[in-house]
Amino acid sequence: MAATAQQATASTHAPDDPASAGPPAPNRQDQSDVQTLARDLQALKANYAQEVRRLRELDMQVQALQTRLTGKAGDTAIPAAPLSAESTTAVAAADSGHAGNQADASKAEQAAQSRSLQDALQQEHALFNRKLTIENGISYAWYDRKQLTLNGFLALDAIFLGNIALQDVKSNTFTYTAAARYGVSPRLTLNLEVPYLGRKTSYFQGGAGGAAAQIAEESTTGKGIGDITLSANYKLFSETDSRPDTVLTLGVVAPTGREPYGIKWVAPGGNTGNKADGRFSVPVEQPTGNGLWQTNLGVSAVKTMDPAIVFANLGVIHSFARSFPDIGTDPQTKSPGRVKLGDAYYFGAGVAFAFNDRTSLSLSFSDKVNGKASLQTRGASWTKIIGSDANAGTFNLGVTYALSQHTTLVTMLGIGLTPDAPNFMLTFKVPYIF
Repeated sequence: MAATAQQATASTHAPDDPASAGPPAPNRQDQSDVQTLARDLQALKANYAQEVRRLRELDMQVQALQTRLTGKAGDTAIPAAPLSAESTTAVAAADSGHAGNQADASKAEQAAQSRSLQDALQQEHALFNRKLTIENGISYAWYDRKQLTLNGFLALDAIFLGNIALQDVKSNTFTYTAAARYGVSPRLTLNLEVPYLGRKTSYFQGGAGGAAAQIAEESTTGKGIGDITLSANYKLFSETDSRPDTVLTLGVVAPTGREPYGIKWVAPGGNTGNKADGRFSVPVEQPTGNGLWQTNLGVSAVKTMDPAIVFANLGVIHSFARSFPDIGTDPQTKSPGRVKLGDAYYFGAGVAFAFNDRTSLSLSFSDKVNGKASLQTRGASWTKIIGSDANAGTFNLGVTYALSQHTTLVTMLGIGLTPDAPNFMLTFKVPYIF
C-alpha cells in the first residue's frame, strides 16, 4: 500500500513539474499531413520544371516558325518568360530536358540566320516564302573607254600616212528602280521592275581639227523611263541532300525607254564636225532603252553548304527585230529600216556567308556575252555592225544588313573585268517585306 500511495502521489504532482515531464507523444494524423504536403510540393516542383521546359520549347518553335514564314530576324520573336532561381535550379536538375532545349535553340538560331542569307539570295535567286516585297534601288555606273582612230593608209607596210585621233568616252549613269515581287503560290512568283535613268556622256577627241596636240570635249545627256521588265519564277525542284534548289525564270522586256536608233549626231553650235575649231559630232541626246522587245529564259540553282550557300545561274536573252522610221545618224536624211540585236548569253556563280542573323556577305562572278547586231535599210539585205559584239565580265561584292523586321539594306559593288563592262557599278537596294 505504501508503494501504491507513492505512485499515486507522483502521478498527482507530475503535471505540476515541467522539468520532470517528457515530450508529448507524436500525433499520427500530423505525420500523415506532413508527408502528404511534402509529396505535393515535390510534384509541384516537377510539374513546374516541366512547364518551364515546355515554355522554352514553344518559344523556340515560335521563333523558327516566324522566321520561316516571314523571314524576319530572331530579335523580334516572342520572348520567353523570365525564370526564377528556383525554376532555373529545377530545370537544371532535368538533364535530358535541358539537352533538348539546347538542340531547339540551335535550330532556332540557324533558322534566324537564314534571314541574312535569304536577303543576299534574293538578288541572285528567287524566294517563295515572302508574299509581297516592294524594293527601291538606286545605282551608279561609271564607264570609260579609249579608242585609237586611224584615218589614212600604210606606205611600204611601215609608214602611216593620214590622221591619228584618240577618242575617249566617259559615261555616268544613275538608275532608280522600283520593283515588286508577289508570291502567287509556294512555287510561283511574279516580278515587275520599272527603271528611271539619268545619263551624261562626255566625248573626248585628240587631234581634232587636224592638230595632233588639240583635245576637244563635248557632252550630252538623257533621262527618262527605261525598259520595263515583267518576269515569273517557277520552282522546279526543292533542295535535298543530293540536288540543289532549282528555279526557272521567264521574263519579257518591253521597249518603253528611248531607243538609240534615229538619234542624230551633230556638232554643237551648228558645225558639221571636225572643223578647224576642233568641234566634232556627238549625239543630241542619250538613249534610255534598247528599243526592242526581248525575252529572257534562265535557270538558277542554290545549294546549302553549311555555313554558306553556293549559287549559280545561266540563261539567254533573245531580241526580236523591229522596224523604225529612222535608224541613221545623219541629221539631213532619214533612213528607215529594221534593227536586230544579237542574242545575249549570261552566266554566273558565287557564294554567300552569314555573319549573324542580320548580316551576310556574298561574292560572285557574272558574265554576259552579246552577239553582233544587224541593220537592214529599206530594199537592202541585213548587215552586221562591226564592233557591236561585247563581253562584259564583272566581279560582284555584296553585303546585306537587316534594318528591322521588314526592311533590309542591300549594298552591291560590281567591278568590271573586261573593257565592255562598266568600270564599276555601285548599287543600294531597300526591299520591304510585307
